[in-house]
Amino acid sequence: MFKRILIANRGEIAVRIIRACQELDIETVAVYSEADANALHVQLADLSYPIGPSDASESYLNMEAILRAARETGADAIHPGYGFLSENADFADMVTKAGLTWIGPLAVTIRQVGDKDVARAAMEPSGIPMAKGSEPLTDYEMAMESAKEVGYPVILKPVSGGGGKGMFVAHNAKELTDILNVVDLEKTKFYFEHYIERSRHIEVQIVADNYGSIIHLGERECSLQRRNQKLLEESPSIALTDAMREEVGLLAIKAAKSVHYTNIGTVEFLLDLSNNQFYFMEINPRIQVEHGITEAVTGIDLVRTQIRIAAGEPLEISQKDVVFRGHAIECRINAEDPDKNFMPSPGKITKWHEPGGPRVRFDSGFTSDLSIEPYYDSLIAKIITRGRTRGDAIKIMARALKEFQVEGVKTTIALHQRILEDDFFRTGNIDTQFVKNRLQVYETTPSRRSLKELKTFATKINEINYENLLNLIN
Repeated sequence: MFKRILIANRGEIAVRIIRACQELDIETVAVYSEADANALHVQLADLSYPIGPSDASESYLNMEAILRAARETGADAIHPGYGFLSENADFADMVTKAGLTWIGPLAVTIRQVGDKDVARAAMEPSGIPMAKGSEPLTDYEMAMESAKEVGYPVILKPVSGGGGKGMFVAHNAKELTDILNVVDLEKTKFYFEHYIERSRHIEVQIVADNYGSIIHLGERECSLQRRNQKLLEESPSIALTDAMREEVGLLAIKAAKSVHYTNIGTVEFLLDLSNNQFYFMEINPRIQVEHGITEAVTGIDLVRTQIRIAAGEPLEISQKDVVFRGHAIECRINAEDPDKNFMPSPGKITKWHEPGGPRVRFDSGFTSDLSIEPYYDSLIAKIITRGRTRGDAIKIMARALKEFQVEGVKTTIALHQRILEDDFFRTGNIDTQFVKNRLQVYETTPSRRSLKELKTFATKINEINYENLLNLIN
């Protein structure tokens, strides 16, 4: 087992990894930018190391600075968390070449699944169903022609990256032309998939050791999204029958075997509600934000499992040993204003009262008097509740949301309360368009802003938020 692990991340996931390491008697090293000097993950770690200015590109994305921190603090492994460098195959290579252990899948696997077009090509021989797609687009003419071949509506996706960022839906040639006037096909590689109008987003957690054993830990329902980014997740999905659940689990294992996957990951599917057909979307080669709901219903600690697999330990359980109990829901609380198209809301937290009580889990990297910085993702906390039934989990979550008090910044707490109170949500009648169509949170459309104004504002925040804002121009 490792003696000391450096965590190449920040916020709630860094805190989550620190806690797992403490339970395994492993020392931790927190890296931090200037803006995060007093952050919670820095306070909780055994050692801490500054890696640069507040801008993520010069700190949490600075591979040399992170490796220098690992060398100088005597770390023997690096955990990348999610986001930042977690899907950077070059960094994974650099870590292993430096004689350290990368806690995640092999670099060659990250490359294979990191680009969605390469991942789709890897799946084809196995016969895993996929929505019709295109080759990576090179120019306007190719894009217009490819959209016709794929068939409208189409969704334009960046080949690399995750988190639902940079995706656009076009229902016709005019909408596509407007989108192509915004995106840069030369700077970013995009491709098309046929867009399934009525669908549910179903993902499956997979776990694979280094000796050929691979299992799945059930599915997560991730259909409640804004701008293709998840708001609320639950496990299991009430949309699936037992037969469908077995089918998607086997598809996920088949997909993982197609790329010789190791460590933990997530295989994502769209469930077409017109025919109950699963379509492969992608494999995420990292821990997911929503991993906690899988832990809640299986009792399996995924972060500790990641670390044990990276240390060379075999899986201790087989598929038949996995038992699912109850129902779990996660609400992602972001420092955003839902009434203003989810505009980020940085600032100092002046009041912070965390929810608690039976069957409530609270994951966060913040406390009162800390600041939400404009340089990073706006996620400030995750509330996870588990009940005997879905209805039970909803009631516990409603209580927890009411208890969670945050002042000083805008948050999505009230939006989550609206979701839980909605009759369609309570009966499980949801799809990926639920938030937009049912809750109508996009009534103030960004089209009233000029592209120039949005670009100017986004540049003041950071490149990540710029991507988010681009998604609003439609």
